[in-house]
Amino acid sequence: MTYTQRTHNCGQLRSEHIGQSITLNGWVDGRRDLGGMIFIDLRDRYGLTQVVFAPQHNEEIHQRAHELRSEYVLSVTGTVQSRPDGMTNDEMPTGAIEVIVDAFEILNASEITPFEIEDDVDANEDLRLRYRYLDLRRPVLQKNLLLRHKVYQTVHRYFDAEDFIEIETPVLMKSTPEGARDYLVPSRVHAGRFYALPQSPQTYKQLLMVAGFDRYVQIVKCFRDEDLRADRQPEFTQIDMEMSFVKSEDVYRLIEGLIQKLLKDALDVDLELPIPVMDYYEALERYGSDKPDLRFDMELVTLNDAVEGAEFKVFSSVLDGDGIISGINVKGQAEAFSRKKLDELTERAKTLGMGGLVWMKAAEGSLTSPIAKFLSEDMLSGIRNAMSAEDGDLILIVADTRRKPALEAIGTLRLELGRELDLVDKSAHKLLWVVDFPLFQWDDETQRFYAEHHPFTSPKASDIALLDSDPAAARADCYDLVWNGNEVGSGSIRIHDSDLQSKIFEVLGLSKEEIQEKFGFLIDAFRYGAPPHGGMALGLDRIITILMGIQSIREVIAFPKTNSALSLMDRSPSTVSEEQLKELHISLRK
Repeated sequence: MTYTQRTHNCGQLRSEHIGQSITLNGWVDGRRDLGGMIFIDLRDRYGLTQVVFAPQHNEEIHQRAHELRSEYVLSVTGTVQSRPDGMTNDEMPTGAIEVIVDAFEILNASEITPFEIEDDVDANEDLRLRYRYLDLRRPVLQKNLLLRHKVYQTVHRYFDAEDFIEIETPVLMKSTPEGARDYLVPSRVHAGRFYALPQSPQTYKQLLMVAGFDRYVQIVKCFRDEDLRADRQPEFTQIDMEMSFVKSEDVYRLIEGLIQKLLKDALDVDLELPIPVMDYYEALERYGSDKPDLRFDMELVTLNDAVEGAEFKVFSSVLDGDGIISGINVKGQAEAFSRKKLDELTERAKTLGMGGLVWMKAAEGSLTSPIAKFLSEDMLSGIRNAMSAEDGDLILIVADTRRKPALEAIGTLRLELGRELDLVDKSAHKLLWVVDFPLFQWDDETQRFYAEHHPFTSPKASDIALLDSDPAAARADCYDLVWNGNEVGSGSIRIHDSDLQSKIFEVLGLSKEEIQEKFGFLIDAFRYGAPPHGGMALGLDRIITILMGIQSIREVIAFPKTNSALSLMDRSPSTVSEEQLKELHISLRK
């Protein structure tokens, strides 16, 4: 089919084009018959232009226009004219003009779409994902992907100016234990052997440092076979970087500059630097999270000292067990929370692993509470002072011998109340470095240590001796970047010494044979002059969602999977033929 190619796009025409003969190509976004004239909004990814079929201008063209329907693909040729007085649309960039049609071609008709192609579409997500190519016509999703494109360009320019080299790393690699399950790819040539899709390019970028490429960067696809939620996908995109001869502060400054540039380019927001730094344990004690949302107050307060010697059994047993008593002050909400609502909060605390929840209301210079009779006036006064409580405030307290679960529980209540009471400043961009995490996590079920971040993270130099005496106390030389309560990036100074790397693997329970089998190539490389190095990976999908002010990363990925890792559009994963399985030396167990 031949057709007249466009001279302009549908978001381009302005008053200065009046009188010009132009051609537009696009989709029918809407059709209105008014007083014998037919008005169509023609849409492409650049915007909308109103085109007019007038019988007094061309009766034949007007008659043919009656067959046009939503999502027909058109080529329209006509003359740009100003809209009549009182008919301009200030909300449309092209709202001062319209195109009176001289000729048009239907390039392709459309059946009735399963849902309306509009921003506020009334369709469930599964239906939209099944017809994702239609969903992607909606301006809101096109806006998301255009911003994603803009972020890509900013990242490329920024790292190029900082003397980084973009290097691609393999997509088919060796399966190594890095935390999540690998996606495995069977080898046809090597029967019974498998590649893995990379959870990250971690080992490769460290090898690039050994190779002398002292500044590496890559926007890279990564794959993890794990349970999904709104901010996870089986395949996701990282801004991955690594540098030689650096300390953690060098990484901070580099990444801060990038985030500052992204905010300026994408939203015209000025970010003040440097980004604050907070110790992991301080973040837990003040916010009940290692990714605190700083867009509202309501910090946690430790009350152990205030209730020392209390007869209230819950408090006394926690203090005897070296646990923690922590509370939040919900300012001005004492009267707003009925007994029923407080009972609901107590049940919520139980679902978070706590035995219950203590509440107190500040009134007439003191505190009222079901447990007040078990506390002295000095203790009540001490709690009120520690919480900076004023009359009308509501205090919520959890207590448990397990410090981390208790802090995380009250931290979760803080977040939920912050959202429920609309305390979160949604226009703010609050960033924080959280540093000095534990190097290891102990798992009671398997009775072994796991790496808090990954096994290539260097311990703090002062804590290396603890690897033999008290591994649980060792801290990692690592850092997470937190943005509005989301972890958007994680990194560390890496191990570059073969003996230290082997020691870490031993603490993680790997035998010498397993170390050699799974990581021998990396250990060997460290024996040939590996430089000190460190780096970071930023979650690009998550950064885009924050910039766009949305929750789900599926809205910023062109063709995402569902929460059960299905692609509803092309029905993957799918079955394959017996011939394909036979070539791969695989038989399926029924």
